[in-house]
Amino acid sequence: MKKVLLCTDGSQFAQVSYEYVAWLATHMQIEIEVLYVTDSRKQQAMQNPDFSGSIGIDSYQHLLSQLVEVEAERAKINHKRAKIILEAAEQFFGDRNIAPVKLTHETGFLVDLFHKFEADADLVVLGKRGETADFASEHLGANMERIVRSSHRPCLVTPREFQPINRVLLAYDGGKSCQKAVRYLAELTPFNNLELHIVTVATHDDEKAQQYLTSAATAVQNNFQPLCELLHGDPEPEIEKYIAANQIDFLIMGAYGHNRIRHLIIGSTTAQMLRHSHIPILMFR
Repeated sequence: MKKVLLCTDGSQFAQVSYEYVAWLATHMQIEIEVLYVTDSRKQQAMQNPDFSGSIGIDSYQHLLSQLVEVEAERAKINHKRAKIILEAAEQFFGDRNIAPVKLTHETGFLVDLFHKFEADADLVVLGKRGETADFASEHLGANMERIVRSSHRPCLVTPREFQPINRVLLAYDGGKSCQKAVRYLAELTPFNNLELHIVTVATHDDEKAQQYLTSAATAVQNNFQPLCELLHGDPEPEIEKYIAANQIDFLIMGAYGHNRIRHLIIGSTTAQMLRHSHIPILMFR
């Protein structure tokens, strides 16, 4: 049984990620762990300042007592908030007869903590943005980008709205991360029997690009009869146009291109697709 680590902050994007995990659960046996992390960075920021030199020791002690009380109250509220969010997730899956679901609450920094939880997971799922989604909407969520960059597991990043999955696109460039995506599709996956499209964007060498396309199609032929297309031009706009023209519901791609600097940045094509795409993206590294 595959294990899915679902990272949530209770936001609208997180709620949509529940829908996609539920879709996965109806197409294959999975074990679900829902992880909520109370961010402790604000608490640490309040512990550091020392104002005794500017306001006097008595005033400072009084202020410190007030800050401790505020922080204790904040901790209680955060705990209640975590409980509500996790119980809502449990209720969501319970209503769909998807159980059991493991609920985990931690305090700290998600990017630091999630590695110990992803160690026994097969897939990490998270929303494209989080609680601050309405601000700077053209930017990716900070936690999401850091997790995708550092995760050792495939990451499914979900959009603002859920839509049923009927047509899947593999954007293939021949890189190692894309080869992992092909091996995933060649195994028993939730996408079997769906309409699979494979595209390669030829930027310089048409013959080599066609070889990539043919090798990917051959590798998945036991599970799919893929529709293959060789595109020309800049990868990001060409893939976006293909998605729109063919009503693609789900995108699979490598997190890094084969000519990118690995482990430091998300590939530029991947980052661009994450910013502008309105469909879920499953990335392999």
